[in-house]
Amino acid sequence: MFDGRFRSQIEAGLKPVGNSIRKTGITADMVTGVGIVMAMCAAVTIGAGWLNLGLLFLVLTGIPDLIDGAVAKAWGQASLRGAFFDSVSDRLTDGLLFGGVAWYLAYNDSRPWTVMLPVAAYVSASLVSYIRAKADALGFDARGGLVERAERFIILGLGLLFSPLLLISLTVIVVLNVITAGQRFVKVWNQATSQTPALSDRRSSRRRRRSARPASQRWQDRNERLARQRSARRQP
Repeated sequence: MFDGRFRSQIEAGLKPVGNSIRKTGITADMVTGVGIVMAMCAAVTIGAGWLNLGLLFLVLTGIPDLIDGAVAKAWGQASLRGAFFDSVSDRLTDGLLFGGVAWYLAYNDSRPWTVMLPVAAYVSASLVSYIRAKADALGFDARGGLVERAERFIILGLGLLFSPLLLISLTVIVVLNVITAGQRFVKVWNQATSQTPALSDRRSSRRRRRSARPASQRWQDRNERLARQRSARRQP
């Protein structure tokens, strides 16, 4: 939701930051790599039970994710390769963060089912991202929905800051992820459905044209096709 509504304003505000970082010689890939390292630190500290320190690393994980696009544009290197690396690093970062929370709960909560909450949060978040990625590949638009990555970070951060609310935060993330996945699925389904009749009509039209040909013409076409097949089989 934040990403969809405020992306253009955020990108405009981060443009000077990207230019400043470029002057130091740091590339967008380096910034993305720093985000992965911060996510690893967050996973370890959260898993060890240092939730406040984990929150700090969570914030430090989000900063590179926020500015790497601005750095890429400052270098004039905004490319498909960079977008691919950024997308993969996002999924890896999500896995590390929710994995750290699962680690923490496994050792600090006597109820085994609680470990499944961060697992469900990661799986549902991945589903939201997958729907958009698949929609983009097919030429559809799946952007939007109740929560995106920024909102998940904020909700998880609140759970780390107020540890008694951690399970509630995870539950909220799961519920909102499922709703968002449903919203995106319906959006893409409707777009795909609107194009399907046109394809079906064209196929039906071709079938009608073929059936409208005289029987003698269809018989001649069949004989020519069989002759071509026999000739192809005789060739070495």
